[in-house]
Amino acid sequence: MGFFARLKEDLDAARSHDPAARGSFENFFAYSGLHAIWIHRLTHHMWQTPGLRFPARLVSQLGRFLTGIEIHPGATIGRRFFIDHGMGVVIGETAEIGEDVMIYHGVTLGGRSLAKVKRHPTIEDRVTIGAGAKVLGPITIGRDSAVGANAVVVKDAPPESIVTGVPAKWRHRDAQRETKPAVDPAEYDIEYRI
Repeated sequence: MGFFARLKEDLDAARSHDPAARGSFENFFAYSGLHAIWIHRLTHHMWQTPGLRFPARLVSQLGRFLTGIEIHPGATIGRRFFIDHGMGVVIGETAEIGEDVMIYHGVTLGGRSLAKVKRHPTIEDRVTIGAGAKVLGPITIGRDSAVGANAVVVKDAPPESIVTGVPAKWRHRDAQRETKPAVDPAEYDIEYRI
């Protein structure tokens, strides 16, 4: 995908995720979340060359200063990622973020270990993470899930989950799946008679 097509895709993602977005021209200049993602793309590209890792970190810190959003150059981020409001977001080095993910201000995708291994979360496609949530450690938040505001998540969540609380617990997004009996009473009755 070309540079301008990717830029247009980012601006379209901002408009589709934020009802306050008034137009691509304004968003281009006024959305710190977009600026942070664009700076990250540059630093992540630099990070792939070991000799450019130090300047990548410097540019990353400049981006943090300008936007209030800290994204480590080593983090892997998919397409159409959108950060609404942005201030206080921290994304660690080994975090992996899928496509069409949206997060709000104050979110931390952090580590729980000092070892040089994957220590940050994997966020699968189409996940939304509410303001102030902390997702910590090498866990996976399954696709199409939502993490509630201020949740502290330290365990995996399967696809299509709602994750809330401190420490966070998950439930299926579709409430009918939760209330469906594990065994159909009619079938159980038939098997019992046989």
